[in-house]
Amino acid sequence: MTKPAKPVKFSRPESFEVALTELESIVVEMEAGQMPLEASLSAHKRGAELLQYCQSKLRDAQQQVRLLEADTLKNFSPPGIDDR
Repeated sequence: MTKPAKPVKFSRPESFEVALTELESIVVEMEAGQMPLEASLSAHKRGAELLQYCQSKLRDAQQQVRLLEADTLKNFSPPGIDDR
């Protein structure tokens, strides 16, 4: 009789770049088609978690850009226009 698989605890990535690199590595391994079923399931789960993390970081960055652009557009006055 086989033992039930223990749930794997994944650590949170230290940065967007680290998460993206790990996600790309998982994709390459899975596309090779040489992983056993259990490893494929675990890799898929980890990939889904990394994708969610990356999407969240990108949404946060987009929001920051929107805020910066809104502030820049409000307070921007090109040099030389008032000098005429």
